[in-house]
Amino acid sequence: MTTHSDVHWDSSPEPGFNLTMGGIVRIQGDEFWHMTKVLRLSTKERVELFNGKGGLIEGCIQSIDRTGLEVEALEDPRIVLPQNTQWHVFAAFGTLKGGRADWLVEKCTELGASSVTPLLTERSPSISENRVDRLERVILAAAKQCMFFFYFISKLNNVSQRLHEMTLNPPTKIGGLLPIVSFFSVKVTQAKPTFVAVAEATPIFTALSSSRKELSGSIIIGPEGDFTKKEVDMIIEAGATAVGLGTHRLRVETAAIALLATVMLWSDSSQPLDS
Repeated sequence: MTTHSDVHWDSSPEPGFNLTMGGIVRIQGDEFWHMTKVLRLSTKERVELFNGKGGLIEGCIQSIDRTGLEVEALEDPRIVLPQNTQWHVFAAFGTLKGGRADWLVEKCTELGASSVTPLLTERSPSISENRVDRLERVILAAAKQCMFFFYFISKLNNVSQRLHEMTLNPPTKIGGLLPIVSFFSVKVTQAKPTFVAVAEATPIFTALSSSRKELSGSIIIGPEGDFTKKEVDMIIEAGATAVGLGTHRLRVETAAIALLATVMLWSDSSQPLDS
């Protein structure tokens, strides 16, 4: 019985691989440990390698030693384009403690967000570099765990998976966010919606019912203690739509996932099943 495992291999900054059919790549470190200790793969078993940027290649394990294993490429690399649904998350989670930021980023990855940007606000003014490094690892682990690497569609026995990792962007201040909101709200070809979670605003379902369905856009979530009134006013003035998430006061990570899941389902409902 052939075992298939999705393994991350960042071989190149560009989509694709510096590897062609018959070539050999050596896997070491965390991926080696995961393949041999967790998945218990052995020689002659097949694996799929992806680089997080759309490149996919099938290979066969040729040898295993104490420090790594070698995989032979059984085909030339394939490139899978990103899915049409692309939502970007801006969330002020720099002050979250106890693994809550990890959970937020992990669930954004699982739900299919295109990117997450830590938002720096008056009440959440910073995020440590160590935390950013950790969140990068969380994204990779979540992508591998849920086997959901960009564009999921199944036809006959051919399954194309999510092969583009969710991007963790550098932290940005409100001042850096406003031009992004403005750009997408007045885009020449087609404006893209931006929703900002605001207490007591128009319920999200009401806002969506009066909006044209879109496959991409942005959501903005404030910090613990919420945005200041000045920040909310600036974001809305830039072109965002204020939306409410119910009568209960939600934590940052809960609000982010509730809003992301809602807009993702809204976008998905506009696509034919065979798209």
